[in-house]
Amino acid sequence: MKVSTLFAAFALSSAFAQAQAPAGGPRLPCDGEAPVPSYAAAGQPPNSATWRKIELPRSACMPWSGRSRLVVALGATISHAGDAPALLARFGAISSMRGLEYWSVTENARRVLLKDAWAVEGPDARQRRADFRVQEMTPGSDLYFVEVDNRSSEPVTYRMRVLYARDDAIAIETENTTPISAMGLQLIPPGALRAEYLVRRLDAGAWGFYGISTTSEAASGLVSLGEASYVNRAEALYRHFSGQAATAK
Repeated sequence: MKVSTLFAAFALSSAFAQAQAPAGGPRLPCDGEAPVPSYAAAGQPPNSATWRKIELPRSACMPWSGRSRLVVALGATISHAGDAPALLARFGAISSMRGLEYWSVTENARRVLLKDAWAVEGPDARQRRADFRVQEMTPGSDLYFVEVDNRSSEPVTYRMRVLYARDDAIAIETENTTPISAMGLQLIPPGALRAEYLVRRLDAGAWGFYGISTTSEAASGLVSLGEASYVNRAEALYRHFSGQAATAK
């Protein structure tokens, strides 16, 4: 796809998502606060919203803040998801993301989002290793994995850090440690794409899921033109982590 065509597709897709942004920015479910966007009801698609060029305030449950070019957040309720170790295992099952599908705004069809994904031993490694075991996913541990998505020119390495893992709550942070490029253009430099996933037990049969992804101002301006695409990608990852994802094998 030519750069001009991609730019036009992003521009057309941005109008819908930009209209959905609640005033005041996202709010994480910290200290009992109600999240923004709110948790969708169990069995319903996640509530999602995007914001452009906003200042993220310091938060008790997010380890970064500052100016962001684009923020995507979603809230959902997961029922019958199992216990905390079962949820944590889904985040560690990197290879199971291979073939993950999403709705492509550009192509107006379901497409494979992640062509390949695998765990590695460290930030400079490329050799595949087994998926991360729950016993490895301890608070403060840094784990690394590689993704080959449907748009990037090269495989991208990510760092995953478990912030906490309790019986009633899990928090996991990720960030890219290598650049994200497409069609010869570097769109997102290392460390400029960060995400956090907070899963909290709501009652005996349900968990609240909150995901937030931010791209810093170091990223290309093209990033802020593709909200709908980024929302669809975030929703695909939510379906994977909640055990509802479709994959093409």
